[in-house]
Amino acid sequence: MSSSQLFGGIEGGGTKFNCAVGDGPENIIAEARFATTTPAETVAQVIEFFLPHAEQLQAIGLGSFGPFDVDPSSPTYGFITTTPKPHWGNANLLGMLRAKLPLPISVEMDVVVAGLGEAKWGASKNDSHSLYLTIGTGIGGGYIVDGKPLHGLTSLEMGHIRLARDPQRDPFRGACPYHGDCFEGLAAGPALEARFGQRGETLPDEHPYWDLEAGYIAQALVNYILSLAPKRIIIGGGVMQKRFMFPWVRQKTQELLSGYISHEMILNRIDEYIVPPALGNRAGVLGAIALAMG
Repeated sequence: MSSSQLFGGIEGGGTKFNCAVGDGPENIIAEARFATTTPAETVAQVIEFFLPHAEQLQAIGLGSFGPFDVDPSSPTYGFITTTPKPHWGNANLLGMLRAKLPLPISVEMDVVVAGLGEAKWGASKNDSHSLYLTIGTGIGGGYIVDGKPLHGLTSLEMGHIRLARDPQRDPFRGACPYHGDCFEGLAAGPALEARFGQRGETLPDEHPYWDLEAGYIAQALVNYILSLAPKRIIIGGGVMQKRFMFPWVRQKTQELLSGYISHEMILNRIDEYIVPPALGNRAGVLGAIALAMG
């Protein structure tokens, strides 16, 4: 593989930035990760990582946490906009990178690039329409159609759909600063921490909350299935590291659909339909490389 065919990938998450140089899962020649602190500090580390490879790279793909403006016609293209993450509101992420890295840089939401990675090399590589969902520090979704992300008026904000919350069973009013008890406000990592005073990964597997969490995820999946009809649903993120969640989510999704979607994948093969990422925790950074490859 000639060095002239190398690409850079940046997965900019709310907790860490993952960076890589290569052209696919079998040829990654350099990797690094940096804690997401302030824009100036984090971006400086990213730039320092790529500078030694700059002459070899054809392009860089960037997937960022959001809300992230990916509309090239917008005055805030490449900016992180109304995020509640301290220091990152209105950060010109693309501009900071372009100032030091004279390369073509393509941008997308972080969850979208993970979906692109899975569509190119992973669990949905044979599917024309696929949904990638991440449930962790935040909740987001990317919908990939024939290898390209779906866009509309703005980026898709699947984490902020409204769900039915039973106040008797779940009195928690939600952690989203914008909507309270939207999907992200009820089921993302910070919502678990706000409820119990501890991170989700430290909550015992037998804790009764996990049944509630699985129900919220299933509610969201039913909405996506009925409106977008993806051929595969891939769920990543820290919350789904508890693998017992997958059977629960599948079962609750079937129960909520109640036979209305009479497709083989839903009725009898749901364990093949709602799946973890085949690329594991590299889906995002590999997807950023896929984005750079065009």
